[in-house]
Amino acid sequence: MLKVTGLEAGYGVSQVLFGMGFEVPRGSVTSLIGRNGMGKTTTIHTILGMVRARGGDIQLEGESITALQPNTIARRGIGLVPEGRRVFPSLTVEENLVATSRPGGADGWSLERIYDLFPRLKERRGQFAATLSGGEQQMLAVGRALLTNPALLILDEATEGLAPVIRADIWATLRRLKELGQSILVVDKNLKEMAPLVDRHHIVEKGRVVWQGSPQELAANEDLAHRYLGV
Repeated sequence: MLKVTGLEAGYGVSQVLFGMGFEVPRGSVTSLIGRNGMGKTTTIHTILGMVRARGGDIQLEGESITALQPNTIARRGIGLVPEGRRVFPSLTVEENLVATSRPGGADGWSLERIYDLFPRLKERRGQFAATLSGGEQQMLAVGRALLTNPALLILDEATEGLAPVIRADIWATLRRLKELGQSILVVDKNLKEMAPLVDRHHIVEKGRVVWQGSPQELAANEDLAHRYLGV
């Protein structure tokens, strides 16, 4: 599905990624984890073309997308749930959902399927996004990304700052998406909540992957978790 090889990127004279590499197999849930400032979000932004790669390659479905513009990459099939939600506050819930939607065929995501997934959004379909709670805005951000009918869904700190009960709802939704075959790349800090969902973790340290393995393997290695994650 997604293959990142030897990726180098940064901002101005500062290099952030130093040979970043990992894969997201089709239908799997893959994570990037690590302390703040280690390059996880920069990796996401480089995959999306928001930061230009200085070296390496990014392939989606076997074709390089490294040099493409962000709008072209999005149309190739990558949907993003960004850190901080970033919904359109002056648009209604429904306007937010349809603003960037793309047809997905008979089995694709539609407005009604999103409302089935998030009944709360259907109840608030006419409300301005600015009036929603943080949890409702996150549901809206997930729904908006799904309505682009992505081959790969990327979530960057999607549960950050949410109440535990709302986090549980988001993780339950992601488990349902996995059951439906959605390929997912997730950046998050909540290892315990991710464990039932993620197939493979990748620990990011100073712009490169320093370890990869299953949630069970990570849980069994306390020294590793303490060294790189501070847990």
